[in-house]
Amino acid sequence: MLKKANEWMGSFTSAPKLLNEDSEDDDITFPAEMTSEEMGQHCRHQLTGLPPLLTRDLTTYHSSSGDDDSDSIRVMQWNALSQALGVHNDNFTACPAKALDWSTRRYRMLEEMSLYAPDILCLQEIDHFKFFEKALGAMGYSGVFFPKPDSPCVYIKGNNGPDGCALFFRKERFELLHTDTRVIEVWKVQSNQVVVSVALRDRRSGRELCAVTTHLKARSGALLSAIRSEQGKDLLSFIEAHSGGRPILLCGDFNAEPTEPVYTTLTSAGGPRLASAYAQAAGQEPEHTTWKIRASGEVRQTLDYVFLSEGRWRVDALLPPPSGERLGESRAPCLTYPSDHFSLVADVSLLAA
Repeated sequence: MLKKANEWMGSFTSAPKLLNEDSEDDDITFPAEMTSEEMGQHCRHQLTGLPPLLTRDLTTYHSSSGDDDSDSIRVMQWNALSQALGVHNDNFTACPAKALDWSTRRYRMLEEMSLYAPDILCLQEIDHFKFFEKALGAMGYSGVFFPKPDSPCVYIKGNNGPDGCALFFRKERFELLHTDTRVIEVWKVQSNQVVVSVALRDRRSGRELCAVTTHLKARSGALLSAIRSEQGKDLLSFIEAHSGGRPILLCGDFNAEPTEPVYTTLTSAGGPRLASAYAQAAGQEPEHTTWKIRASGEVRQTLDYVFLSEGRWRVDALLPPPSGERLGESRAPCLTYPSDHFSLVADVSLLAA
């Protein structure tokens, strides 16, 4: 299996790269300071003529009163869909071409982020980091980006650079202690997947935490499932080495249903013990976190998760995925939603040590 995995991972380098710089949004500017509400209004102005964003309401599981509310942390997990892959590779047969037009889709993505206004934002498939760095920076965020070493985006003509993982946090809320990144290994061989970790100190409470985001290998099959399980083991080792015992928030697109071995690896293996925020509060994972139509047919899966250090966090509220009725027959992406994955939002609070 190791030989097959090495051959498969090495296949990425068979074609010449068409790498471009992340420069497509250099002409876009934002005011020095904007609230989330002001950014939402700005986005809606840019989206004039398009139907409104598909919105959802959070489900509350724990109601706080008094000053306790101020300790809640909102984290958003979102595979926001690479522009290059979404247009050229993913073959969304029911998606209107207009829904993938970058001149408007970037504002629809930003509208989703500003609507839920997370304190910590974990993103995957980001191939326009500079745009989000400028836009989110105007709202008081600081961000870290780590590209895939051999992003499939860079083989696409007209790409805007490699895609990768990004993690943003509100500077007013958190002090950055240190950042760590890694190319995840499989059987001691580097894969094409990455992880970003930041250690943060909450300016309100003085307590520290470790926020992590990643995007594991895609596609189905026994070999790919085994690779993801090995990636999960390497991911846990990385987190254990860099979290410093801090409570962990791990968000990502793990490309695995809850029945896959990597889910068990993350929630039951040695090292930092993790629990799913959705399974912990709602009793189960969302029915779906991605719902799309490709040439091969309709695909509805649960692949995205928010994991927490077991026993260190309370889940206060969660954002459910949209129903099929609300999403519409074309599923996602569509004119009302800019990605084939739905954002997960969790309001969480640190428990007393």
